[in-house]
Amino acid sequence: MNSEPKNLSVSWKSPSNIAIIKYWGKHPNQIPANPSLSFSLQHCLTETCVNLTPKNTDLKFSFELWVAGKREVSFEPKIEKFLNQIHSTFPWLGQYHIHLETNNTFPHSSGIASSASGMSALALCFCSLHQNISQKPLANFFQTASQIARIGSGSAARSVYGGITVWGQHDLINGSSQEYALKLENDIHPVYQTMQDTILLVHKGSKAVSSSQGHDLMHTNPYASTRFNQAAERLGNLLSILKNGDLEAFIQTTESEALTLHAMMMVSNPYFMLMKPNTLQILEAIWQFRKETNFAVFFTLDAGANVHMLYPEAIKNQAMNFIRNRLSIYCEDGQYICDQIGNGPEQIKL
Repeated sequence: MNSEPKNLSVSWKSPSNIAIIKYWGKHPNQIPANPSLSFSLQHCLTETCVNLTPKNTDLKFSFELWVAGKREVSFEPKIEKFLNQIHSTFPWLGQYHIHLETNNTFPHSSGIASSASGMSALALCFCSLHQNISQKPLANFFQTASQIARIGSGSAARSVYGGITVWGQHDLINGSSQEYALKLENDIHPVYQTMQDTILLVHKGSKAVSSSQGHDLMHTNPYASTRFNQAAERLGNLLSILKNGDLEAFIQTTESEALTLHAMMMVSNPYFMLMKPNTLQILEAIWQFRKETNFAVFFTLDAGANVHMLYPEAIKNQAMNFIRNRLSIYCEDGQYICDQIGNGPEQIKL
């Protein structure tokens, strides 16, 4: 490692993701209680630039965080905790003043996991800087980035890859791990490789209960162990569905997983509900439209009120007409975001 720090800069953009098999419940150090599977998005992403300059203070860490051009002091305790947790992996962090600039391509509180895209982009930046400072490549660059991202935000472990990603140990997936995610590379049916995702913005405000609080409530949820086993079983079944293109089975699994996630919230102690009346209106409208047309439009939900409507690229025109004519009235200010399964992070040339 270089003995004298020098000015360095690196920038990455990394996507958010939407889980099909949900991660809900965790052990210390962001270890998942059940395996999960997600699609990385293409357009909803975070761009992060990290600038390092030699430190001139006795503080353990010297850093500042800027979000969309504004200093965000309120977020900095989370960054400091993250730096402490990864310091043993990147011991050079204490030698520099770290200037972080980050921007999302999607609006804040839009029901898209900015922690997943943000922490994965930051982890990728730190891995690139480590290679520069140590002057040798990381043997498993994206695996290391996934492991580091997980420490900052569990779902961020999945965002360092494009396509379909699994996080959590599963007997049917070689190389799967509790500590990092991996991309499913082989035998994915073409229909899933171009899957569309329109995010219907039912509620853009802050959630009444944070995801971290929801995860913690799984420790005392009486149905937790059954749920964790169910998720693992469903993921195993989904592996063959992803190969054979059985959309009917995929829809059933995806929608059931979304409703199970929210059912776990409603049977927690204390119980809570993140869906809004318009969330239910959208779900019922999707079911009715699918019944009327036999088009493969379906939904999933994150830990919030907003709805991700998924559909194959082949029916994009019909799906968008349905959204404009029947679903947009349930969205706050009529707003929705069009996205699709994506190719994963990219380093930005400076």
